[in-house]
Amino acid sequence: MVMQLSQADRDKISAAIAAAEAKSDGEIVAVATPISDPYHDVALHWAVAVMILALAVSAWRPDWLQFWYDQLLGGWHAEPTLGELLTFLMVAAVLKFTAALLLLKYMPLRLALTPGATKHRRVRRRAIVVFKAAAERRTAGRTGVLIYLSMAERRAEIVGDEAISKVTTPEVWGEAMAALLVDVRDGRPGDGIAAAIGQVGAVLAEHFPRTAGDTNEIPDKLIEL
Repeated sequence: MVMQLSQADRDKISAAIAAAEAKSDGEIVAVATPISDPYHDVALHWAVAVMILALAVSAWRPDWLQFWYDQLLGGWHAEPTLGELLTFLMVAAVLKFTAALLLLKYMPLRLALTPGATKHRRVRRRAIVVFKAAAERRTAGRTGVLIYLSMAERRAEIVGDEAISKVTTPEVWGEAMAALLVDVRDGRPGDGIAAAIGQVGAVLAEHFPRTAGDTNEIPDKLIEL
């Protein structure tokens, strides 16, 4: 099921950002994207694996290659030559490669066959790119925080600017990540992002309590990529 964000979700997230920033000099940027990477290389790797498997099976049981040749092309020759068998094998392997590649155009299948570690790395990499564009050095005190949700992978990242990184560790964001992903996995991404914003806001209020001169440097709204 593809998750969707409603206008009510967007309003809830904006309100959560405003409430969190009211207690801190920090700035929170919330970003949601349908998917972080097309994973074309994963589809290619699986298609190559299918082709190699076809070649390996033929090497292991050449009689099967002879059997399928006879089933599909029998009657053309009494006995196929070695060259004809190898040509048949090459065509069969290429057809299996192409069929696997076409099947893996179906994104849910491609995602299901993508290792979790690969998804984690791609989501993290995209989050850092987005952070550099949307939050890094966008605040006077270097107190911007990105909450990034990639919905297809059901994974999230929290990235802090320079001043925040000096006083926090990745473990600090554990409760925020847990709050976000519990709702996301239940199909409520808006609730998850809002809950994470509340947790991040509490950390920011602890380390960067709001001062009289604080201004709203980044708009309080969800960015959808």
